[in-house]
Amino acid sequence: MSALIELDAVGQAELVRRGDVTPEELVRSAMSTIERLNPRINAVIHRMFDEGLAAARTASTAGAAAGPLHGVPFLLKDLLAEYAGSPYRAGSRFLDGNVSTQDAELTRRYKAAGLIILGKTNLPELAVGPATEPKLFGATRNPWNLHITTGGSSGGAAAAVAAGLVPLAHANDGGGSIRIPASCCGLVGLKPSRGRNPLGPRYGQVWGGLVSEHVVSRSVRDSAAALDATHGPDVGAPYWFENPPTTYLDATARLKRPLSIAFTEHTYGGNDIHEECRSAVRRAAALCESLGHKVVEARPPIDEDMLFDNFTRMLAVAVAAGLRDVARIKGREPREDEIEPLVWLMARRGEKISGGEYLTAAQDLQAMSRQVAQFHEEFDVMLTPTLGQPPVPIGSFVTQPDADPFETRRRMWSFAPFPQLQNATGQPAVSLPLHWTSDGLPVGVQAVARLGEEHVLFGLAGQLEAEAPWSHRWPPVSAAAGDDDARCDATA
Repeated sequence: MSALIELDAVGQAELVRRGDVTPEELVRSAMSTIERLNPRINAVIHRMFDEGLAAARTASTAGAAAGPLHGVPFLLKDLLAEYAGSPYRAGSRFLDGNVSTQDAELTRRYKAAGLIILGKTNLPELAVGPATEPKLFGATRNPWNLHITTGGSSGGAAAAVAAGLVPLAHANDGGGSIRIPASCCGLVGLKPSRGRNPLGPRYGQVWGGLVSEHVVSRSVRDSAAALDATHGPDVGAPYWFENPPTTYLDATARLKRPLSIAFTEHTYGGNDIHEECRSAVRRAAALCESLGHKVVEARPPIDEDMLFDNFTRMLAVAVAAGLRDVARIKGREPREDEIEPLVWLMARRGEKISGGEYLTAAQDLQAMSRQVAQFHEEFDVMLTPTLGQPPVPIGSFVTQPDADPFETRRRMWSFAPFPQLQNATGQPAVSLPLHWTSDGLPVGVQAVARLGEEHVLFGLAGQLEAEAPWSHRWPPVSAAAGDDDARCDATA
């Protein structure tokens, strides 16, 4: 069974289809790994082993497998993808004790795809911030170095997949929350186009359209297979895209023409970033060129200060709305001592922003989206570093109760100056683990495509994975590293 750990989700499901392993055997292997390694990394904050075993037994006796992910163990981030009857706390002490009354549409689609849900993963309170250190559950620790952040807000999901607890896990992204932890933990992290995956039945859009749902995974094909299983509008969806020209799984091996690719090793405003991040994108650009793509150094002509100001205004209003939403769920208003300082301060700032200011910020971001779309008339793909720095120590973004929330956001922006643009434009973007620092920390490279063109990203990502594979790389704290305490604690 130990050999299963090194297989991705598509590989595990193939064994199920062939009859070489049962879903119950896969689930029991994952449960054992969670029990052994989760105390080190604190990624899984709620276990659903009984439900998972029951679903696995049903899947094991159902006959022919239903799809490319049938029987594969899976985890849900404790935000948006609700599971009826299970706790739903969104990383907040204020919601402790809350239980979901219905499945989200995305959860239904995961179940229909044959994924076996074994638990919920950690996140910062209400998904606010690029680190996963909620007071409710404590910090999630990076399997590559236990003192280093996993990123956020899908840090629990990323740590779980990086350590091999499961081969892929649900995540969501409103300002880099899939791509930031994917970079920090050495994973594939795709933020799909706005509206590609459903948000119902509770929501039509989240954070004014900034948020997209998907997964983090170890392989490109797992991300593609998951999107094949979930994409498309649900009843009442406010917007959606047409189906891709092929399945996303097929797209990983079907890039039919050379691409026109731009890359930058500076922020959108031309500011310098960490040399490891610059090196990562330079190497990725050179690799793309060696594959026959046309590569030039260029970036869209946008005002980064305007992007920061308007995005942060929208985010502050979104946090205020999120706090109002959880107050409705709880049935009362929260007290300040029940909410973490960053969320409380952002919400208070958001409540002071007028409707006119909010709509003007949205209008300015839409105008910026037009500029970026014009840029992509020339370029199929844009390459950037995913982050401005390698993963930073846990505690780097702790916010004091008297802090200026916008200044706190400035520090966070310097760590992750690239991902937010695609939440504003709605474009698909993927972080790929193409670089490691000299001290063994992963550094992601982000590829961005036109709206609705995830298939292009999967095609390029499949090529890059084949030429510069990462599947052999496992962190010291992982299922593949074995049960050697000295090795697992080497970075503690």
